Amino acid sequence: MERREVLKLLASAAVLPALTPDAFSMFRSIHAGLAEAPGLKALNSHQDATVTIIAELILPQTDTPGAKAAKVNEFIDLILAEWYDDATTARFLAGLADVDQRSEKLFGKQFVDCTNAQQLQLMKVLDDEAAVARKQQATAEAISRKPAIAPLNFFGMMKKLTLLGYYTSQVGFEVELHKSIIPSSHAGCVAITGVA
Repeated sequence: MERREVLKLLASAAVLPALTPDAFSMFRSIHAGLAEAPGLKALNSHQDATVTIIAELILPQTDTPGAKAAKVNEFIDLILAEWYDDATTARFLAGLADVDQRSEKLFGKQFVDCTNAQQLQLMKVLDDEAAVARKQQATAEAISRKPAIAPLNFFGMMKKLTLLGYYTSQVGFEVELHKSIIPSSHAGCVAITGVA
């Protein structure tokens, strides 16, 4: 699967149902690579903390693990560093900075320092704005007859990346969805020995 196809997939309205086996396998390999190359690549520690909180608020831990347990923040960091172009990554990072600016204006503190209720209040505003942006993007795509490469709204990007990162992780796929991850390779036929 080529990078351009992945970016179109990330921009699609319904990411998870649209995943082909190849795309799913590719995103699973991204998860596998997280352990091999630890450390932040695109986000600084404050941005990572903000992404972690937002992702966990989108998919909180209940009787099953949440986004934090699935390391969605690390998945997003890797997508920003290695998959998005510089402009899309910059738009995402500007959106994170805007979350703190809005939080400061509303509550006098950064998003990570807010109470859960304050964080949810701000996320509701961001989600409402993302809904409007989705409609505007759909209209623009219908007029131009070309799909966007990436969502134009930060919170829309954040939600898609959170869902994709969670449901392609082992935690999301196996524990939450109760599905089995089919191995990406098959060893083929093996001779049976010891049969008389």
